[in-house]
Amino acid sequence: MFVAFHELPATARVWIYQASRPLTDAELTAVQPALQQFSEAWTSHGRTLRASAEFRYRQFLVIGLDEAVADASGCSIDASVRFVRELEAALGLTLLAKEELAFLAPDGQVQLVPRRELKQAVLAGRLQPDSPYFDNTIAQRAALETAWPAPAATTWLARYFAGN
Repeated sequence: MFVAFHELPATARVWIYQASRPLTDAELTAVQPALQQFSEAWTSHGRTLRASAEFRYRQFLVIGLDEAVADASGCSIDASVRFVRELEAALGLTLLAKEELAFLAPDGQVQLVPRRELKQAVLAGRLQPDSPYFDNTIAQRAALETAWPAPAATTWLARYFAGN
């Protein structure tokens, strides 16, 4: 069952998929029905799931699930990954790759930094401890709303700023 994302409880589980580029206005409009249809049809062992899906910052697909209603099973998670792969093909972008880290630039745009260049970006001062980082490993809607993005030094990236 589709619900608006803000109607999911703070404890709702979330999965975040980072796009390799920002979506255009036309793409965001075109993909909206598919997001709602996926959320409406998503099931776990035949049980309807209370779910939502939306894009944030034009670059992050966020799927949310109210696990108080029903948990996602292995098969339902597989179904969500199939849906993400379909979106990748339809939009001509990557959502499942993990080679790049995302930061919120001062101009409000998402800045992608290849993992292999992270240390250099910190040493060069392009990334600071307070640089807003999109930690896509967060798992609950509450963290999504309150700590996403978060200052890089408060995330697993803290080790890159130690001693600088």
